[in-house]
Amino acid sequence: MSDLRKIIIDDQEIEVDPALTLIQACEQAGIEVPRFCYHERLSIAGNCRMCLVEVVGGPPKPAASCAMQVKDLRPGPEGAPPVVKTNSPMVKKAREGVMEFLLINHPLDCPICDQGGECDLQDQAMAYGVDFSRYREPKRASDDLDLGPLVETHMTRCISCTRCVRFTSEVAGIMQMGQTGRGEDAEITSYLNQTLESNLQGNIIDLCPVGALVSKPYAFTARPWELTKTETIDVMDALGSNIRVDTKGREVMRILPRNHDGVNEEWISDKTRFVWDGLRRQRLDRPYVRENGKLRPATWPEALTKAAEAMKGKKIAGLIGDLAPVEAAFALKQLIEGLGGTVECRTDGAKLPAGNRGAYVGTATVEDLDSAQFIQLIGTNPAVEAPVLNARIRKAWINGANIGLIGEAADLTYEYAHMGTDRKALADLQNHDFGAVKDAASIVIVGQGALREADGEAVLAAAMDVAAKTNSKLMVLHTAASRVGALDIGAVTEGGLSAAIDGAEVVYNLGADEVEIAPRSSSEAVAHEKSAPFVIYQGSHGDRGAHRADVILPGAAYTEENGLFVNTEGRPQLALRAGFAPGEAKENWAILRALSAEAGQALPFDTLAQLRQALVAEVPHLKQIDQVPENDWVPLSTGKLGEASFVNPIKDFYLTNPIARASQVMAELSANAAARANPAVAAE
Repeated sequence: MSDLRKIIIDDQEIEVDPALTLIQACEQAGIEVPRFCYHERLSIAGNCRMCLVEVVGGPPKPAASCAMQVKDLRPGPEGAPPVVKTNSPMVKKAREGVMEFLLINHPLDCPICDQGGECDLQDQAMAYGVDFSRYREPKRASDDLDLGPLVETHMTRCISCTRCVRFTSEVAGIMQMGQTGRGEDAEITSYLNQTLESNLQGNIIDLCPVGALVSKPYAFTARPWELTKTETIDVMDALGSNIRVDTKGREVMRILPRNHDGVNEEWISDKTRFVWDGLRRQRLDRPYVRENGKLRPATWPEALTKAAEAMKGKKIAGLIGDLAPVEAAFALKQLIEGLGGTVECRTDGAKLPAGNRGAYVGTATVEDLDSAQFIQLIGTNPAVEAPVLNARIRKAWINGANIGLIGEAADLTYEYAHMGTDRKALADLQNHDFGAVKDAASIVIVGQGALREADGEAVLAAAMDVAAKTNSKLMVLHTAASRVGALDIGAVTEGGLSAAIDGAEVVYNLGADEVEIAPRSSSEAVAHEKSAPFVIYQGSHGDRGAHRADVILPGAAYTEENGLFVNTEGRPQLALRAGFAPGEAKENWAILRALSAEAGQALPFDTLAQLRQALVAEVPHLKQIDQVPENDWVPLSTGKLGEASFVNPIKDFYLTNPIARASQVMAELSANAAARANPAVAAE
């Protein structure tokens, strides 16, 4: 490691990479340097000047540590290591001056500002500023921007750190924010007063170090010290973003990202961040049973007895929805198979081969995208299916990666070679001479839209063939948070969804709200005809599944129970309970355990810990929390590709699951997106 360089920071000698900036070197030494504009994941702006340090032997003025690299430092006398001071009188005086300038026009809004209590400006003014102001002139004021229904602006508070501008242009890939004017007239604004059009725009709320950009739905509802904070996992897509859920009493007040370099870095999508109001609305908070064609409230013993009687001696199918934790899926599989039925988790009809983890998960990790030089997308639109993953692909593109797409053309926030929309383009790719690609780090990403048609397995086999020929890693991009975990436990029926439902007299629906089940006839005489099974629905919201149900068993949502979720790269992660389910709703695994006793097939566990022991005994890799197991590469037998074009699976990003469909914020965003896609045209 001879390329490291010695440097002395505050009398502490350390060895660092010469390419590091001084602020990064200070962090390695465990020394805190204040900053407003600097952010590890954004380009360097160097415009707040709060991170000033003294370079001994350098110019007789402090240097911005975010914009100076270690290799730019001159050695001391006789080749001694360069010396940097972060707490000398010069630095202290410089920081006080910078802070005084920053506060010249900043209003004293702290008592009514949503940032109060977690504000960088407050903290650093107390730690590094002075306790008085010499400024007596009137303060400057700025007009507030309308950025849409998510981000509320108070631009008079803005300190022009430009973090929001750099995030939207570099990470989110939209060019709608910038800074106009100079000096006193400089202000952050949006191009032609446009609202923001990105699925990642909520992240600028976290990035803003003052109260200029705050959450509109959360505004004036809580203070940070009133909230209980729970670290958990997101289920709005299959990426498994690490999140923090903040609750006040029983209510979820907001959802924030947690840093995880291997999954979501420190970003989350807008659906993840703002879906929390859907956790309060249209909730199932008591059991229901259907009598004379109408649902009526019932007690738990009554609903469980009716469900158990309906299941005895019948042909049963179990369906696992998109948001179910692995424990609930495992309990359902044990119960249904114990009664002679079958369980199916591929409710969207994707032809994913059970038992071959290298085919239904792939061999790539999310982090592999950072160093990829070639990325091939097949039948997917990651900007909608997993916006945070898409930002990672954009980062690879900025770093020089070449990207190809076979499927529907879409705005992915980066340039790509569009190679066609149908199966023929995939067949042509198989026969291509790849040349230099074989020696480069490359990844093939297959979306669920590519696997839903009848030839889905042939498409997957062709994608695996392309990956093998190019020495690429394979990633299967899932859209449902529960899918990989349910496939891991083998919750599949030979022949897929139609084979599971066809001929079933009873369907046990565990939160599968995207599935159409044949409706019952209103006539009692044909109530038991084959096309109309008896439906038991277990879920958290009164959505499509509950409308079709004959018995409703109210379950917990993802923030209301401890659960295991396996993300799209095959990484098991634990979601922790942030609050309790409303009314009489219970945890999902507990409902299945109670029903199993009623049905005479009592499951062999009484606690979540016992259930997890049984689960890990059957699927050992699920105990490797937050690790990505290596998957064996087993090629599929190549089938015949059809002729259809690839169709992306998600039509409306904001309304993909029952919680999102119950959210007023998501409904507004969906309506705005539809209006942008179909602008009004003036009559001739």
